[in-house]
Amino acid sequence: MEQKIEKLIAWLRERVQEAGMNGAIVGISGGIDSAVVAHLIKRAFPNHSLGLIMPCKSNPKDQEDALKVVESCGIDYHVIDLTETHRVLFGEIKKQLKEKGQWNEQAARLGDANTRARLRMTTLYAVANNYGYLVVGTDNAAEWHTGYFTKYGDGGVDLVPLVHFTKGEVREMARILGVPEEIITKAPSAGLWEGQTDENEMGTTYDMIDKYLKGEPIPERDRAIIERLHERSHHKRQLAIAPPKF
Repeated sequence: MEQKIEKLIAWLRERVQEAGMNGAIVGISGGIDSAVVAHLIKRAFPNHSLGLIMPCKSNPKDQEDALKVVESCGIDYHVIDLTETHRVLFGEIKKQLKEKGQWNEQAARLGDANTRARLRMTTLYAVANNYGYLVVGTDNAAEWHTGYFTKYGDGGVDLVPLVHFTKGEVREMARILGVPEEIITKAPSAGLWEGQTDENEMGTTYDMIDKYLKGEPIPERDRAIIERLHERSHHKRQLAIAPPKF
């Protein structure tokens, strides 16, 4: 794993140099994946890396954890609170749709959550533009395979260094890099609503997805869930679809 980390660091440097950019930026959520990426880009670009903490109707504990990640790797950072921005934007959307009698309350929670993810990515790119940085994503192999990310939200990035690593491998990497143990053992959550966890929302566990990706036997119920998630999220792993030339 130490060798893989060094190769990832070299790969990040190559991609940034190839793009003619100055460094890299990541959104730090307080979870393990963004913690690992923060450590990686700080090692790759000691003087040209940045972490962005973007609370948005968030649990205050997530910001505390994000600051622990910052402290553990020494990365420069900004805190940009998007709560009011989201309130104004999503409130106006809701108001306009309600006026036409077309507001779908059943879809509101997911729409609210995805809007937050896309606001964060908009913010990341605005700040990245200021510094001439590439935006580095945090999706691991399990999230990428199942589509457990927001299209054009946390999935809308320039580089995805963890996309071939299982959640278990990300944990191993985190310990080598020096991510705080409480971040490593924290229940994975996108922090999209109170009490939300990744595994409850997916209906299976990262351990099961890791085993599936490694070709190991798992219960049929979990296999069916993983394959259904993969099939339903195919569009998320593609660029915008164009028609053939007529």
